[in-house]
Amino acid sequence: MKLALFQPVGYQAFMLSVIIETCNDEEALARTLASLVSGAVEGLVRDVVVCDLGSGDATRQVAEHAGCVWTTGGIADAVTTAKGDWLLLLEPGARLLGDWTEAVAVHAARSGAAARFSRDRSSRAPFLARILSRPGPLAQGLLLPRRQAVVLARHADSAAALARGLSMKTLRAAILPAARKEKKSSDHYSSRAVAP
Repeated sequence: MKLALFQPVGYQAFMLSVIIETCNDEEALARTLASLVSGAVEGLVRDVVVCDLGSGDATRQVAEHAGCVWTTGGIADAVTTAKGDWLLLLEPGARLLGDWTEAVAVHAARSGAAARFSRDRSSRAPFLARILSRPGPLAQGLLLPRRQAVVLARHADSAAALARGLSMKTLRAAILPAARKEKKSSDHYSSRAVAP
């Protein structure tokens, strides 16, 4: 699976950069990258930036095999490295479902606001679990204009920090959030990035 850079076919108005923050997420990263192939083939996804926070597994090899840009300079570096007009931040292991490319293209053409994906119904936790646990800020992804991300990244220490407190629209396209185990991994490296 190679996410090569293609000339845009139907999305001349803008290009999308995907940013995935990782730490020992080789399998989860591979699943997320597989769900982005349709966006690369259609010419919507310009590049994928993998922002790594100290992986000791084969995460880098997975990223390089897929043609991703690798950075270890934190979220601000990932945002400035990304080349697209819009940025899509995803947790490793999250998968975009259905015709997500059309929903993203329509939103970007009509709005300048941040957005997230609809949570896939099959991934909904039982009622009590939804009340007792709060999903992470990137559980449903984050789509935002690059210029807004550049401003937010100046004061953010992680990808999740970019999403906290943002007012977002919800797209009709669905996302299958990262599994619970994968989220714990992302929580671990977020707290590591904050620690002195």
